[in-house]
Parts: sequence; C-alpha cells; structure tokens
Amino acid sequence: MKNITLLILAAGMGSRYGGMKQLAELGPNGETIMDYSIDDAIASGFTKVVFVIRKSMQEIFEFQILSKYKHKIVCECVHQELDLLPEGFLRHPEREKPYGTAHAILAAKDAINEPFAVINADDFYSRKAFIAMADFLQQTNCREKPVFAMVGYKLKNTLSEHGTVARGVCTANEKNELIAIMEMTKIQREGNIIYNTDEKGKIALTGNEPVSMNFWGFTPYFFNFLHDLFVQFLKENSQNPKSEFPIPNAINYFIENNLATFKIIDCDAEWFGVTYQLDRTLVMKKLLNS
Repeated sequence: MKNITLLILAAGMGSRYGGMKQLAELGPNGETIMDYSIDDAIASGFTKVVFVIRKSMQEIFEFQILSKYKHKIVCECVHQELDLLPEGFLRHPEREKPYGTAHAILAAKDAINEPFAVINADDFYSRKAFIAMADFLQQTNCREKPVFAMVGYKLKNTLSEHGTVARGVCTANEKNELIAIMEMTKIQREGNIIYNTDEKGKIALTGNEPVSMNFWGFTPYFFNFLHDLFVQFLKENSQNPKSEFPIPNAINYFIENNLATFKIIDCDAEWFGVTYQLDRTLVMKKLLNS
C-alpha cells in the first residue's frame, strides 16, 4: 500500500462565521468537523495529515487537534502567511486576508512527497468520499500526463439557508472528466430558484450542476506549476489587496494547457459545512446523527 497524505486547509479567517470555525466544537462530544475528517481519513488508509494553519494558531491547534492524533497518524503543520511570497514580491500594505486556497496548497509543497488529497477544515465530506478518494490515490502512478481527481457534489445539496456561498461550478465531458470550473462567489436559493449574482446580475442555475467542495486528489506533480502560477497571479494583481488565488484558477490552467486530466468522483455522500453562525444548529444536528 502507498503512503497517501491528507492536506487540510485550516488557515481561513472565518469572516462570515465570526471566528475560527475550523476549531468550533460542533459534535456531541465537542468534536470539530475536522475531527470527523481525520477519523475518516485514518479509517480509509491515509498515512499522514498535513495542516495548513496560521502561525498565530499553532499553540491552540497543538492543544485542541494535534494532541489527539499525533499517536494515531503522522501529523505536520505548515504555515500560510501573508508574507509567504516568492522572491521579489512584497505584501501589499493593505492586504488583510490570505491569498486563497491555491496559495494554501503551495504552503505545503515541502511537506508532501506522495499522492495527496486536499479538503477544507470546516466541511463534512463523509467516510464514503474518503474511501473513494483513497482508492483513487492508491491507484495513481507517474505518467507523462497525470490524472487527478475531484469529489463532485450536486450544487443544490451544498447551499446554506442563511446567506450566499462560493462554489466551484463544474462542467464535465462524456467521460465524466472535468473540462472547466467556474468560481461563483454569491450563490443562494430564492424560493425555488438558485441564483449566482455577479457584476452582470443574477444568473439562474439548475441546482444539479456538479460542484467542487475542495476535495481534490493530486500527486506532487501538481506543485511543479503552482509556484509559477502564483508568480503570474502576483504580477497581475500587485495593486489589488483583496485579490485571491483559488484552486479553480490553477485547475483551469491545467485543463486549458492539457497538462492533466481531472476525474470527477461521483459520490452519493452528504456534504455540509458552517459558513455562518446560523448554520451551527443544523450542522450539530447532522453530526449527532452521522
């Protein structure tokens, strides 16, 4: 069996939630959503967990999370900081938030040398999804054009009742391979209709679109291009302190340049997460019954 790693993105600010939602105790015995993911990963055959956090979180993270798992699985923390930039670049003085999820993955480049999965710390994916992803990673091999993977969920099953959400809305071909992913940042249900709102206005969606909930499967090959893409992003956005470098930007680059194939793993697993404080009650109820 191969060594496979779970990379957990846990450095987010939680601005809409109003705090560090990745450490919120939501389970019946004070578990975080991340606890469920780590337990599911261990049960599915993952051999290492890498956490992307901020330096300021290190002490509380070691106390609340690492102390529970360092004797069960290899654990490592890496830091996503605003000054974690390539040579020649400086942080914009007005930037307050991290650069985005693709930058968070890049922060783990030196900690991962094996096939790995990426998840958000504050999303519940279910054990079915972890088993499917672990099976995919165990079968990956080095090839001229790598095959990566994404666990796909239906958009209508990933919405919040309490405000807008951001989703990577996907388009697939007849082989169920990802051919495009569009980051939509203000999706919500209004009555029986789901909309995304952008600078052009409201765009209606069916709700059956496959969406990325940031559960990806990669090999270290993915890192080879991520650094160069981040450099390009910084050059193009040097004057915008609110710009972000999300995973869909990197995925689209790989697809458009025919650098990799992305398999969509269809899984009937339930997804849920906490975006807003008002999501807590529903999430706690679902965790009680999980």
